[in-house]
Amino acid sequence: MEDADYPQGFNKITHEQDTSDDALSWLHTLFLPIAFSVTCVLGLIGNVLVILVFVFYEKIKTLTDSFFVILAIADILFLLTFPFLAYESAHAWDFGDALCKVIRGTYRVNFFTSMLTLTCITFDRFISITKVTKAAKYHVSKHKCRYGMCAVLWSLALLLALPQFIYSKSHHQEQCFEEYNPPIMEIVVVSLQMTVGFLLPLASMIICYSFILQTLVNARGVQKKKSMKIIVAIVVVFIATQLPYNALVLALALNKELASNTVFKTTSIVMEVIAYVHACLNPVLYFFVGTKFRKHFWRMLKVLGVNWRQDETTDHLRTTDGDSRNVSASTNICATSV
Repeated sequence: MEDADYPQGFNKITHEQDTSDDALSWLHTLFLPIAFSVTCVLGLIGNVLVILVFVFYEKIKTLTDSFFVILAIADILFLLTFPFLAYESAHAWDFGDALCKVIRGTYRVNFFTSMLTLTCITFDRFISITKVTKAAKYHVSKHKCRYGMCAVLWSLALLLALPQFIYSKSHHQEQCFEEYNPPIMEIVVVSLQMTVGFLLPLASMIICYSFILQTLVNARGVQKKKSMKIIVAIVVVFIATQLPYNALVLALALNKELASNTVFKTTSIVMEVIAYVHACLNPVLYFFVGTKFRKHFWRMLKVLGVNWRQDETTDHLRTTDGDSRNVSASTNICATSV
């Protein structure tokens, strides 16, 4: 059939639709499986090393050490779901309802655990740096209840992620996603999760770090500028990786018509990968920012028979409360803001 037989503009629309479908197909069959696989391998290696360092070298002596281990465990649990996500992207969901609930819920548990843990670390640094007169009493009391605090943190994260465990199910053995009934329930759930699990903790972190930065500006010490960079880096990395994707999730809950928009679907896929990649970024931050962590890492390699000579003459990363009480305010914030 000749082109003139088609309505005007039909060929152009069809070509654009075919191009968009090809792009989405490439993202699902190639980009997502590769991204999930690489992130899974690197993330598992990095987070296992983090746990080994804190368990066998730091001995989990402080509350902050416990928080770092929680972050690593949460990331490992989430990373274990990546092989299933990679398979689903390349083929279809063939694992049933039960595993669908686990996979969908694990991301939310990881997200809320990370956010709440970072908030706890922020509050810990806020008290230690800006409330010097109360810091000594606070350090004594927090050691007595650190296991209780960790239990409460995990419980709250599981509670916030409960809707994903309840409403997720496989559809025609091809896809795994949440299905809310009535539909208004999705708006309520997503809005509540974003408010309680992200926006409120984020606001608390911003307020606390504002006072911390103000204290550091007025403090003296060679590590002042470095400490401020560490704080900004941690907050920016988490927000940059998580906020775009979760904003798109909220937008889709408010307007289901976006699900048929090719640009929205493509953007969502890319933002989802960026959000998931965060699971392997914490070990990178520890390594490049924490001198003490690098020392333990080289020692571990030496024990394993890998001799890699490294000269670390200074220790800018302190994670024990004993150290943080004996250094300046600027060094204190460097202590546990990784």
